Amino acid sequence: MSQTLSKKRALVTGGSRGIGAAIVRRLAREGAHIAFTYSSSAATADKLVAEVKALGVQAIAIQADSADASAVLAAVDRTVQELGGIDILVNSAGVLKMGPLDEFSLADFDQTVAVNVRAVFVATQAAAKHMRKGARIINIGSCNAERMPFQGGAVYAMSKSALQGLVQGLARDLGPRGITINNVQPGPINTDMNPDQGEFAEMLKAQYMAVQRYGSADEVAAMVAYLAGPETGYVTGASLTIDGGFNA
Repeated sequence: MSQTLSKKRALVTGGSRGIGAAIVRRLAREGAHIAFTYSSSAATADKLVAEVKALGVQAIAIQADSADASAVLAAVDRTVQELGGIDILVNSAGVLKMGPLDEFSLADFDQTVAVNVRAVFVATQAAAKHMRKGARIINIGSCNAERMPFQGGAVYAMSKSALQGLVQGLARDLGPRGITINNVQPGPINTDMNPDQGEFAEMLKAQYMAVQRYGSADEVAAMVAYLAGPETGYVTGASLTIDGGFNA
């Protein structure tokens, strides 16, 4: 591994499992010191901290509910205090609530917006205050921002579409400072919450995928690491899809 991120300081929200954990591991292998947030399982977070420290970099786990703006702010502050700054922010925390219009609760709507949109803004605003030229902000969006082909996903799709407008606007704010901001938009990815086996997965692979398989969390992490690296200073305000042709 080339360690293109050596001595960089990164915060990954929602980093203890799934795509977030893969991003934590990949950035650490590239040489970055890592802070990540988790919502519930301290044991899982502690195991990942030990794994990352074995790579020779610093690692801290921060319990934070992304629906709580004060917790998000505290996570940014602790990252800066313990790592000495912040060069990379990856907004990976997210929730998936689905249901038909007539049954979708306002509580689920509010949580979706709080975690998938507001927390991204809160973390970005707080982290940017500590960032210097060359810093990177990367959001984990969804291919559903551009295509929602089945019922029940309207609010989730809306929340991920909001990130497209957010990064386009913030690219203008942050560009003069030499800070880039982009979305990575995964399609179906094999995780504990979205396994690549079962009736729903087989339906997606057969009906919607050009590459008839789910992606891996490591494939998403590779794209994130590229955007976090030194060769992407001219990429900003973009939404980059990694979806096996789901949106083709």
